[in-house]
Amino acid sequence: MSTRPPAATPYYFVPSPSRFPVQVAAGLLLVMFGASQWVNGAPWAPWVCAAGVAVWLAVLFQWFRQAAHESEGGAYSERVGASYRWGMAWFIFSEVMFFAAFFGALFYARNLSLPALGDLDHRLLWPDFKAVWPSNEAGATGSPAGVVEPFGTIGPWPLPTLNTALLLSSGLTLTVAHHRLLAGERTRTIRWMWLTVALGLSFLAVQITEYHHAYTELNLKLSSGIFGSTFFMLTGFHGFHVFVGMLMLTFITLRLRAGHFTPERHFGFQGAAWYWHFVDVVWLGLYLVVYWL
Repeated sequence: MSTRPPAATPYYFVPSPSRFPVQVAAGLLLVMFGASQWVNGAPWAPWVCAAGVAVWLAVLFQWFRQAAHESEGGAYSERVGASYRWGMAWFIFSEVMFFAAFFGALFYARNLSLPALGDLDHRLLWPDFKAVWPSNEAGATGSPAGVVEPFGTIGPWPLPTLNTALLLSSGLTLTVAHHRLLAGERTRTIRWMWLTVALGLSFLAVQITEYHHAYTELNLKLSSGIFGSTFFMLTGFHGFHVFVGMLMLTFITLRLRAGHFTPERHFGFQGAAWYWHFVDVVWLGLYLVVYWL
């Protein structure tokens, strides 16, 4: 938010028409198209996906920079700040609904579909089917014909537990950084923020290691029946949120270094912190439901 007094700002700021939304949509279209063909083995798909990520990041950098200039230029009043708070709150609520749908899919498959397919009536259709979870036994994948290859599962030790410690620690360091900002200690705030970003990077590095182990040693893939698809959807979508949250925190840290934000007006910092704490809470649910139960 701007460091100028509210009286110097307009009643409400309406930005001019922007090219950024269309450009971000184009970048995401390239990402999704490339990713969808990547999993189907197209050799050119990784390059399309990488190009989409590059476009997406470049446009976001320009968009964030413009918003920061507007804020520091005194364009945002307290009424605009209230709009940002409501917007961020509803955005996080929409993310809650995303994860609720994915958790719901896991619950439905595990607690409703699986027992139903294993009951007496369905044994006439699939006499060799075993209604067990995880579905990594012979015939337990819902494919008695052997279409789904045997695979192993990932328990909570050691990588998921390590990631839990990293993410919870990042929530703590972010909270400390917020208190340092409220106390007017900018240098210490920046140090704690860089530590938070480093913990987020470490989380992603550990998750990449886990995925490599799953694919190369356990044969656990997206094609590994309902277990594989729900596992990678939940953990992968969360990993994407960690990546986005880490970008937010990085931009906020760079703005802190540039002298932005004051103890009284720093919603950019708060909005990123809300998002990061949401990511922490979702991971706790994933850690319990996916790796322990």
